Amino acid sequence: MEPLSHRGLPRLSWIDTLYSNFSYGADDYDGEGNEEQKGPPEGSETMPYIDESPTMSPQLSARSQGGGDSISPTPPEGLAPGVEAGKGLEMRKLVLSGFLASEEIYINQLEALLLPMKPLKATATTSQPVLTIQQIETIFYKIQDIYEIHKEFYDNLCPKVQQWDSQVSMGHLFQKLASQLGVYKAFVDNYKVALETAEKCSQSNNQFQKISEELKVKGPKDSKDSHTSVTMEALLYKPIDRVTRSTLVLHDLLKHTPVDHPDYPLLQDALRISQNFLSSINEDIDPRRTAVTTPKGETRQLVKDGFLVEVSESSRKLRHVFLFTDVLLCAKLKKTSAGKHQQYDCKWYIPLADLVFPSPEESEASPQVHPFPDHELEDMKMKISALKSEIQKEKANKGQSRAIERLKKKMFENEFLLLLNSPTIPFRIHSRNGKSYLFLLSSDYERSEWREAIQKLQKKDLQAFVLSSVELQVLTGSCFKLRTVHNIPVTSNKDDDESPGLYGFLHVIVHSAKGFKQSANLYCTLEVDSFGYFVSKAKTRVFRDTTEPKWDEEFEIELEGSQSLRILCYDKCYDKTKVNKDNNEIVDKIMGKGQIQLDPQAVETKNWHTDVIEMNGIKVEFSMKFTSRDMSLKRTPSKKQTGVFGVKISVVTKRERSKVPYIVRQCVEEVEKRGIEEVGIYRISGVATDIQALKAVFDANNKDILLMLSDMDINAIAGTLKLYFRELPEPLLTDRLYPAFMEGIALSDPAAKENCMMHLLRSLPDPNLITFLFLLEHLKRVAEKEPINKMSLHNLATVFGPTLLRPSEVESKAHLTSAADIWSHDVMAQVQVLLYYLQHPPISFAELKRNTLYFSTDV
Repeated sequence: MEPLSHRGLPRLSWIDTLYSNFSYGADDYDGEGNEEQKGPPEGSETMPYIDESPTMSPQLSARSQGGGDSISPTPPEGLAPGVEAGKGLEMRKLVLSGFLASEEIYINQLEALLLPMKPLKATATTSQPVLTIQQIETIFYKIQDIYEIHKEFYDNLCPKVQQWDSQVSMGHLFQKLASQLGVYKAFVDNYKVALETAEKCSQSNNQFQKISEELKVKGPKDSKDSHTSVTMEALLYKPIDRVTRSTLVLHDLLKHTPVDHPDYPLLQDALRISQNFLSSINEDIDPRRTAVTTPKGETRQLVKDGFLVEVSESSRKLRHVFLFTDVLLCAKLKKTSAGKHQQYDCKWYIPLADLVFPSPEESEASPQVHPFPDHELEDMKMKISALKSEIQKEKANKGQSRAIERLKKKMFENEFLLLLNSPTIPFRIHSRNGKSYLFLLSSDYERSEWREAIQKLQKKDLQAFVLSSVELQVLTGSCFKLRTVHNIPVTSNKDDDESPGLYGFLHVIVHSAKGFKQSANLYCTLEVDSFGYFVSKAKTRVFRDTTEPKWDEEFEIELEGSQSLRILCYDKCYDKTKVNKDNNEIVDKIMGKGQIQLDPQAVETKNWHTDVIEMNGIKVEFSMKFTSRDMSLKRTPSKKQTGVFGVKISVVTKRERSKVPYIVRQCVEEVEKRGIEEVGIYRISGVATDIQALKAVFDANNKDILLMLSDMDINAIAGTLKLYFRELPEPLLTDRLYPAFMEGIALSDPAAKENCMMHLLRSLPDPNLITFLFLLEHLKRVAEKEPINKMSLHNLATVFGPTLLRPSEVESKAHLTSAADIWSHDVMAQVQVLLYYLQHPPISFAELKRNTLYFSTDV
């Protein structure tokens, strides 16, 4: 079951602010990318779904129940390992400051909702009422009570945070707030009726429609905007996700509260009550059924479903395909009017008894569908990245919700285009009645999976049939509840709460294969997942006419958050008559396929790890080892104080009488002059001897530096800049602050995170801070040229994050006792820290130093 989604509204707003990538669910758009009218998901007639594990994204919550990711009512004892009590209490203050700011906004939103209630009640008893008393009470049910509860909570909490004392107790305030959650239960039970009543009243009364479309919400005290216009529908949604936000904050507070603090048991109790409340709300939701009964009393099981791109009428359409035990059904979401349940519309179905896979030479040539050029696909990715940045800027600048919604819609359109236009592998299905259907897939592995699942079902004794209109209606009607894949697989980065996967280089040697019954022309391909998609990365040579191929070929595959490696074994076809008319390529036969999880514990060793993957009786032997990018980041402080490499940044800037080290300024200037459009700048390595030569020249402060820079390969200059930061005796963002950066980026509440991340920048020594801000602006300028240089903000964060932010040697050793390599624990967080600042609006040194406490007003 998914969270409630409304027209013109994001999902639960904490998800919206917590994750930079916004993606609409499949429910919001039809197969052609047109916006659907949104209504509550079927099966949630009485209430919306509220995620009971606030650190999880709602669409992952079902997966996490019973797993270790959801919050337990009793958090682990004490503070996080290695965190001192003083630091924990400082984090408490930052978490509370951010929450207080968002609480002020929530109260202003409730006030805005209550504002029209009194005049509406006043007119209800007159001869020309806008609404009846009953309608008013239904729409504004419990809003006054919720407002009073939060106003009292805010008034009591505010002075405690403003006159901060680390020993002050406020756990009783959160405990009292949690004990009043019964009011929210009543609100949630009435929520659907309140929305429907407001919708009906708007349709029948122009006066009320005007009122409900432009309610004025007062801005925060320190905000430039005095008022913001918001719809009544949007405001009625606010209490729905407020409980989740409060539970997030409770979790963060407990994490940073010492066990012996008087607040600890009170916060534990408040979290337990909140969690139980969220659980009780969700118990009312009908569990997803896995089968549908036909009118004849037969049980028809759903075996597999997923989104596929169909070529229909010479264009690409996104379809949701459902494979049942006896039928394949292709559907799209119907357009529905507001408030009505969403349904699938059946485009076509084929009983499995009638379904055949035509051989390439038998299939008719399909209407020509032109593939998108690679550079246009890259342009789409660039636009998506740019729009994400714009959304972040709008949020940071407290932009209008309508403007943000427009940007989100635009971003989705680009993601949708990418999804439609990137698949190229044809998958044709034929019906015995003569009709043929063509899908395009991203990976041969998926094509093989669908084909095998269908063929396995076809081995049973299946009968051909025709569904009556009633039977088809019942079957299509069941799809919404039965589906296992809910969201369109757009190409955004994965959610923060999913396993980050591996970043670095996977070296794979494909040795040999055994188990073939007859000679064939054999080769293997390797695929890894990258941002949710599987991409083919390598291919061995063809070993001809053999049953025991021995390739012994090594490949270096770059991993970007990858979690799985796939190996597919093919028989190469040399028969030119077997050309697939869909893409004019000879089809090679898959002999076997297998997938292994890239377990960081197993993979991240310096030694080769040999393994065997079994596929349909065939065994492929391969070896692999993983090289994380931080293996080359070991710091060796310089014994001399005359050069610049390995010397403290404060010593260098003082000696040079500069704010930013000369080496940094010169390398940046040269990259911006002639390397900013270089494909893979900062990612592609320069020649090692050139980098060492530049290092020697900078260390000697040679007068020929500028001449040498102008003649040197630009990748060597980029490599020299990276080497400088890598060889600093301590990382640019310092050993001392490293644990705090790790905690700050892990905060669930966005306001607290903003507060903390700005506070940490202010805590850096001036030379470090000024150099960091200088580098930040340079990297943003590099990312602006992404269409040409293919370096996005994320790519740059992946390159520089682990260089600028590293644990001290003491912490590294502590980590290494529990893991083979520190990469699997910290590097994704290091990347996320740099990405956070890269996506942030420009940060001014003077303004940063001027603000002593930074309140975020983004909720």
